[in-house]
Amino acid sequence: MPTYPKYDSNSNVVIGSSSHRRRIPQKSVAALALVLLGAGLGVGGDYLFAHNSPVLGTTAAAESNPATQANSQVTTPSPAEGSVYNPVARIAQQVGPAVVRIDSTRTVNNPNAQMFNDPFFRNFFGSQMPQMPNKEVERGLGSGFIINKDGTILTNAHVVDGSEKVSVTLKDGRTFPGKVMGKDPVTDVAVVKVDAKNLPVVKIGDSKTLQPGETAIAIGNPLGLDNTVTEGIISATGRSSGQVGIPDKRVNFIQTDAAINPGNSGGPLLNQNGEVVGINTAIIQGAQGLGFAIPIDTAKGISDQLIASGKVEHPFLGIQMVTLTPEVKQEINSNPNSGLSVYDNSGVLVMKVVPDSPAAKAGLRAGDVIGKVNGQAVKDADALQQAVESSKVGKNLQLDLKRNGQQMNVAVKAGAYPTAQADTEDQTP
Repeated sequence: MPTYPKYDSNSNVVIGSSSHRRRIPQKSVAALALVLLGAGLGVGGDYLFAHNSPVLGTTAAAESNPATQANSQVTTPSPAEGSVYNPVARIAQQVGPAVVRIDSTRTVNNPNAQMFNDPFFRNFFGSQMPQMPNKEVERGLGSGFIINKDGTILTNAHVVDGSEKVSVTLKDGRTFPGKVMGKDPVTDVAVVKVDAKNLPVVKIGDSKTLQPGETAIAIGNPLGLDNTVTEGIISATGRSSGQVGIPDKRVNFIQTDAAINPGNSGGPLLNQNGEVVGINTAIIQGAQGLGFAIPIDTAKGISDQLIASGKVEHPFLGIQMVTLTPEVKQEINSNPNSGLSVYDNSGVLVMKVVPDSPAAKAGLRAGDVIGKVNGQAVKDADALQQAVESSKVGKNLQLDLKRNGQQMNVAVKAGAYPTAQADTEDQTP
């Protein structure tokens, strides 16, 4: 999804690909980078936010003995005598070396170049016409973590989306060129590979057992500040993409109040044992303590497919839908421009059927109210989306629905979700 920061019109979640990107004319990259470094400007954005600019050219500070760390898995150091030591500090020491900074670049057309080529501006400015290059370099900054010693790294898809060049920097200062093995914009998971051996690795935990109130620790590179550690709790689990404000994703997010900022995208969310339970992905602009992470169980399943084949297939019906309530029913029936007549007070209302989609081929129509999928009741749009996601491409889904108040059963063969549509369709299972 080569979109660079975009804003969801229905929420304050800012959706961006390697979100911390700033356009820089090629001729002035070096000079501007120095200006930004000197001014200390920063931003970018996880999945969100941004009215500032990325810190460019930052490097991780070299540790006292990088060679020792480079050749062995990270072990817990013994605290110095008399020093203050706590579980979070221990976890940071253990996991920090396996958390990386991911820098990415791509060349894009300069949108201002065409404007200054307009004859009006040329006549107005004359010989003083500014020279605008046709191409710009965009730089992105994100985080990731190493899952095996041979250099396989998990991160967010939006961190590397559209990138021509990816580099990975370890905490000990070593930098490697990275290769994107695959990315899935539907879940925002990507896999990057570096050519290295005996790298420090994280431990993978179990996100299915998480409970609100448990300790949550985030490590990443917010605003270019490498290996920053923040602590909080797991605030909630199972937050649907619709609740978070990014309905084109198919993830039940972990919510945390551990501080997450632009640049944390792709970094690990850890439990009290120092195990990775999520990939930090999103925050809500203007809010405090509302961060979201992809559960590691979801991310691991997606990454396994990306490593094996470079792509992921998601089941797809091709409908836009809304949870039906008495209030929604009244609003639709009282709107003469809706074109729909709703008779039910609950279920999932089909608002639109995508042309040539599996749903269209099966005969679904706008106004149908779906009550069950394969015999299981679906009370809201999120439940229907999860039911579709749990099926397989090419398998039939039996939908119990009502059309104009009449009970019907329709079989829909799930198709493969078109990746490009992940950027454009809302609530489209």
